[in-house]
Amino acid sequence: MTIFTMRTTFKKLLASTILLFLLGNTLIAQDNLSYVDPRIGGVGLILEPTRPTIHIPNSMVRVFPNRKDQLDDQISYFPLTIASHRQSNLFALMPYSGPITESSWKEAAAYDKEVLKPYYYSTLLEDPGTTVQFSPAARSGYFKFMFTNSQERYFRLAVVNKGGEITVGGKRTISGVEEVMGMKAYFYAELDADIVSTRYNGTADKRSLFVGFGTGKEVIGFRYGISFISIEQARINLTREIPAWDFEQVTAKAHAAWQKVLSQINVTGGTEAQKRVFYTSLYRCYERMIDISEYGKYYSAYDQKIHQSAGPFMADNWIWDTYIALEPLLTILNPDLQTAKIKSYISMYEQSGWMPSFGLVYGEAPFMTGNHSAAWIADAWVKGIHGFDLKKAYEGLKKNSLSGTLLPWRNGTATALDTFYNTKGYMPALWPGETETKGEVNKFEKRQAVSVTLENSYDDWCLAQLAEAAGKKEDVLLFLKRSQNYKNVFRTDKGFMWPKDKNGNWIEPFDPKFSGGQGGRDYFTENNAYTYNWDVKHDFEALFQLMGGRDKAQLKLDDLFRADLGRSKYDLWHTFPDATGLVGQFVMGNEPSFHIPYLYNYLGAPWKTQKRIRMLLDTWYTDNLFGIPGDEDGGGMSAFVVFSMMGFFPVTPGAPVYAIGSPVFNKISINLPGGKMFTINAENNSAVNKYIKSATLNSVPLTKPWFTHQHLVNGGTINFQMSDLPNKAWGSQESDAPPATMDVNCSVK
Repeated sequence: MTIFTMRTTFKKLLASTILLFLLGNTLIAQDNLSYVDPRIGGVGLILEPTRPTIHIPNSMVRVFPNRKDQLDDQISYFPLTIASHRQSNLFALMPYSGPITESSWKEAAAYDKEVLKPYYYSTLLEDPGTTVQFSPAARSGYFKFMFTNSQERYFRLAVVNKGGEITVGGKRTISGVEEVMGMKAYFYAELDADIVSTRYNGTADKRSLFVGFGTGKEVIGFRYGISFISIEQARINLTREIPAWDFEQVTAKAHAAWQKVLSQINVTGGTEAQKRVFYTSLYRCYERMIDISEYGKYYSAYDQKIHQSAGPFMADNWIWDTYIALEPLLTILNPDLQTAKIKSYISMYEQSGWMPSFGLVYGEAPFMTGNHSAAWIADAWVKGIHGFDLKKAYEGLKKNSLSGTLLPWRNGTATALDTFYNTKGYMPALWPGETETKGEVNKFEKRQAVSVTLENSYDDWCLAQLAEAAGKKEDVLLFLKRSQNYKNVFRTDKGFMWPKDKNGNWIEPFDPKFSGGQGGRDYFTENNAYTYNWDVKHDFEALFQLMGGRDKAQLKLDDLFRADLGRSKYDLWHTFPDATGLVGQFVMGNEPSFHIPYLYNYLGAPWKTQKRIRMLLDTWYTDNLFGIPGDEDGGGMSAFVVFSMMGFFPVTPGAPVYAIGSPVFNKISINLPGGKMFTINAENNSAVNKYIKSATLNSVPLTKPWFTHQHLVNGGTINFQMSDLPNKAWGSQESDAPPATMDVNCSVK
C-alpha cells in the first residue's frame, strides 16, 4: 500500500489529455510514470532532503515549492527555476489576496491537497484559498492560479539573489533580471489578465513587486521563459515552447517526455513499494546535467561570452557524486546525451583553461576532491562513446593532474603541496594540533590528505587509459606509476589507510574510526578510514595483498559491516554528520561506499554481496519521506538504487565491467538505443530467495559474478535461478572474480 495517493481532482484534470496522447501515439504497455513519487526522501536523515522537482528531463526550468522539507506546512514562494541542484533559486512568484501590509512582502502560506508529479504540480494555499498549478517546458513554464475569495488578487514577484529588478512592460507582460554567482538570469512573462495596479517594496528598490488584477477574474495564467542571455531571448524561448494559453497541452507534452525516458527500463515482479522506489530513483537521474542552449546559442560562465552552437550545451554536474553510478547509467541509456555532456566539459576547458570538476551553470565550482572528470570520460570512452575530441579532453585532464592543484575545493595552478605530491607520491598530513601554514588550503575543508592521495591515484589510472587511447604512449607509464600512489598511505602493520607527514612518518595518535576532526577533513573526505580503506577502485588485487591476502581482506570487509562505532551516535554524528545509513562502520548514505558491498565478488564470496545488497536496499531505500539515507545530490545516490535493484553495478568506472548483485525484480528489460534489448530474468525470486543458485548468459552457463558492457549493449538475456540458500560455489573461484587489477586497455571477453 502506498503512503501517498493521487488526488481525484488531478485525475479528472489530466484524464482526457493523457487518453488523447495515448491514442495518438504508440500505447505504452507499462505506465512507469505512475510509480514516481517525488516526495520520497523529502525529509533528510540529518542531511539534505530530496526536492520534489517538476521539470522536463535534463532541461533548464526546474521548479519546486520553496520550503524547508516535506514536513514544512508553509510555502514561501515558487522559484521560476533553479541555477543548480538544491542551490540558487532564481526569481520568486507567489499568489496573494487581500490588503498589502508590511508582512505581505515575505509572507508564507500554509498548503494542502498537494499533487506532485515530475510533469505537474498542484496545491491549495489554505488562506486565502488559492489553488496553484504548474507544468514545465524545457526553457519555460506555465503557472495557473485559481482564486476563490472576493478580495483583490495579486502576484508577488521578487529577485531572490543580490542585484536585479522586476519590470512591468505593459498590461500583460512582466520581465526581470537578477545576478547569481557572477552571471545574470532573465525571465519574460505573459499574463492572461490585465494588470490594474503595481506596487514596489520601496521607492528605489525594484527587487520586490506586487502586481494587482482587481477582483474580476478568478483564474489567472502566468507563462514565462527563462534565459541566461537576455530578456528578449527569454521571450523567444517562451514563444517557441508555450505559444498558446493551453495548460493541458503543456502538461501532456511534459508527461510524454517523462514517459519516454522512464519506459526505457521495464520491470515486473517485486512489490509496489519497490517499483515506487525504483522509478522515483530513475526520475531523479534526469535532473542533471541540463541543456542551457537557447535555440542556437548559449551563455557560458566559463568565459562570460555568448556562443553560437548547433547542439546542446550541458551544465550542472557534481562530478564527485555522479561519476560513480549516474554517468555510467546514462552511458547505457543515452550515449548521445553523454557525448553532448563531455563535449560541453571540453568547451568549458577551452573557455576557462581548466577542466571543471563541478561544471555548474554559473561556472566551475571546485567542490570536493579528485580529478573525477577523468573517470567519467574514461568510462564513456571504453564503453564506446567516441563522438568527442579525445585529444583535447585528455589535454585538459592531464593539465589538471600534473599542472593543477589537487587540494580540496580548489581548481587552478599547482601549489607547493602539489609539488610535494608530484615528488613524493602522497599528500602530506599535519599532526593533531599542528597549525596549517599553506594559505591555499581551505580553512574548513582542510587537506583531506589521504583521500586526495587515493582519489587521484584512481583518476590517474583513468588518465592512463585515455593516454593510451589518445596515442600518448609516453604518458601511459607515467600515469600508471602515479596510480600506485595509494600504496604510500597504506599502513600494513595496522591494516588501514593512514595519514603520513611530510617527513614520511605515520601520524600518531590516529583512530581509523574517528580521527581527522569535523568530517575527518584533516585526512579524509566526509568519511573515515574504514570507508577509504576500499577506495582503490582500479587495483583491488594489490589492495587485498596489502591487507594480507584475499582471505584476510574478506574478514576485514566483514568487519566493516560489523564493527561498532566505539562511541555514541551523538558523538559520531557531531563529527561525521555524513555518516548516515550506518551498518557497523559502513556508510550507505555517502557515495564513496557505493561500490564496497560488491567487493565480495572479487574475494570469492559473491553470495555475501547478494545478501548485503538486498539488506541495504530494504533498509535504507524505502517508499516514504525518509527513503534516502544521505544527500541525494541530483541523481548521485539514486543511480546506485537503479543499478542495484536491476542486479548489477559499475564498480570501476573506466573499466567496461559490471559486478553482479541480486536483482530485486523478476524481470528487468532495458530498451537500448538502436532497438536492442538487454533482459535480466530472476526465476523463483522473492524477498527470501535473494541468492543466485545458477545463471546463464544468452543460454550459455554464466559462472562468473560479472559481465561486460559489450554483453549489455549487444543485447541479450541473463537468466538467474534464485534460491533461499546461498550457492557458495557460484563465482567463488579466484578465476571467477571480476578483473581486480586493471591495466591499460582493459579488455574483457
